[in-house]
Amino acid sequence: MQVIAFHNLKGGVGKTSAAVNIAYLASQEGISTLLWDLDPQGAATWFLSGDDQQIGKKLGPLIKGKSPIGDFVQHTPYSRLELIPAHQSARNFDIKLNQSNAENPFKTWLKPLSEETALIILDCPPSLSELAEQVLKTANAIYVPVIPTWLSLNSWQQMNAFAKDQKVKPKRMRPFFSMVDRRKSLHREIVDNRATALPRALTTAIPNASAIEKMGEHRKPLELIDRHGRAARAYRELWLEIRAKLKL
Repeated sequence: MQVIAFHNLKGGVGKTSAAVNIAYLASQEGISTLLWDLDPQGAATWFLSGDDQQIGKKLGPLIKGKSPIGDFVQHTPYSRLELIPAHQSARNFDIKLNQSNAENPFKTWLKPLSEETALIILDCPPSLSELAEQVLKTANAIYVPVIPTWLSLNSWQQMNAFAKDQKVKPKRMRPFFSMVDRRKSLHREIVDNRATALPRALTTAIPNASAIEKMGEHRKPLELIDRHGRAARAYRELWLEIRAKLKL
């Protein structure tokens, strides 16, 4: 079982859109996939719930060891793709994690899923917190969407420094450009000079496309809305890069 996370300390950078689309593409390739929506805003839950809104459960019983993680897993409309829906109690996750006596609770919680799940994707809230620390310790790779602006690049540097403080190996931090608008000279300049601006960046850049916004309207992965569009093609390319590094 492999665990990957989509995380950034900034919000609004395309993190959840990437997590949902990669989860869908993985599942349709025959990989049993679980997406855990750790963000109390619940955007990933909204995208994957289909016509019926998935209702998450309070995480307290999981943290206290009173309920196994399997009790929180729900089906989605898509084969081989399951979901742990968001719940508002996740806003207090950091406090509850600090109260936990386990050295690495996420690994403990996820371990029972290994027999039936090949890939777990963590969609994380934007923060540098105890939850972020646990994600960094647990995930085999952390994918960080970065908008090609100086402010967003500075946020990447902050997150990279945070990971270094947690003794996370640099190769596990994998940034990629997101919400790229090539009509803007700054975006073109930064993306075209990625080797300098964003070392270790993946080759794929996700465009700033209106089709991605339609995911919220249709509550479906982009592959089912605009499969032939440039954004859907970009997510497929991103998945191929991620897939090549997975040990499945």
